[in-house]
Amino acid sequence: MKRIIKGSIIVAAALLIAACASSMPPNPLIGMWDVSIDTPVGVMAATIDIKSDMTGTMFSDDLGAATLDNVMSVDNSVTFQTTIDAQGQMLTLDFTGTVAGDTLAGNFDTDFGAIAVTGVRQ
Repeated sequence: MKRIIKGSIIVAAALLIAACASSMPPNPLIGMWDVSIDTPVGVMAATIDIKSDMTGTMFSDDLGAATLDNVMSVDNSVTFQTTIDAQGQMLTLDFTGTVAGDTLAGNFDTDFGAIAVTGVRQ
């Protein structure tokens, strides 16, 4: 009898944990984003892909692919870093922004000042 009660408690706890996990809203940053980066030499299009494990990449026809580091999202605030090769010069870009529904807005902070970024979810 004790084994049946113990087993029932374990099953109930597992179901409760599963129900709580499935009811949590997904992180608003996860997904594919089409972004526009307003650089000093003109607007550059890129794609940002954020996975559920908070890893990501940024791809641009002009700059190729770059890994995103330290991807974090708390509520609607977003931060990450990436390093790009800009015509032979390695630049670290620190992004700070927000997600509101299917839009992303913020800035890459660089040694040359802030560069505006806007985006929409694919």
